[in-house]
Amino acid sequence: MTAPDATGRAAGIDPRGPRFGAALTAALLIATILAGDSPAGLVLLALVVASFALGVARGVQGTWQGTLYAALIRPRLSPPTEREDPAPPRFAQFVGLIITGVGLVLGLAGVTWAVTVFAAVALVAAFLNAAFGLCLGCQLYLIGRRLVPSRAA
Repeated sequence: MTAPDATGRAAGIDPRGPRFGAALTAALLIATILAGDSPAGLVLLALVVASFALGVARGVQGTWQGTLYAALIRPRLSPPTEREDPAPPRFAQFVGLIITGVGLVLGLAGVTWAVTVFAAVALVAAFLNAAFGLCLGCQLYLIGRRLVPSRAA
C-alpha cells in the first residue's frame, strides 16, 4: 500500500485494473497461439506488443485495457481497499514487451515456432496475474529493488 497523496487519498493504482488487463491480454494471447505463425497470429502478437508498449510509456492505466477497466468495470465496483505502486506493473509491462517483441521479430523473420512459443510464455504470466493476482514482472521488479541499493540515503 502506498502513502496518501496531496489530496489525502491513497496514492497509486487500483490493483484490480492490471488483473483485468491481464485477462484481456491472456485472451489475445490464446487467440495468437491458436492462429500460430499465420498472418493473423503475427497481427495479434503485434497488437499485444503495442499494448505492452503503451503500458511502458503510459503505465497500465494508460493502456486500452486500463481505459476499458476505468470506463466499464471500475464504476460498478466499490472503491479499492488498497492501492498499489504503479512502478512494478509498469516494469511488468516492459518485461511483457521484451518477451512478445522478441517473438514478433523472430516471427516476422520467418522463425516458424517463435510466435507460438513467445506468446505461450507471455500467456503463463498473464494468466497467473489474471487468475491469482501473481504478477511475475512485479516480482522481478521487487527482486531488482532489493538487489540494487537505493541512492536516496
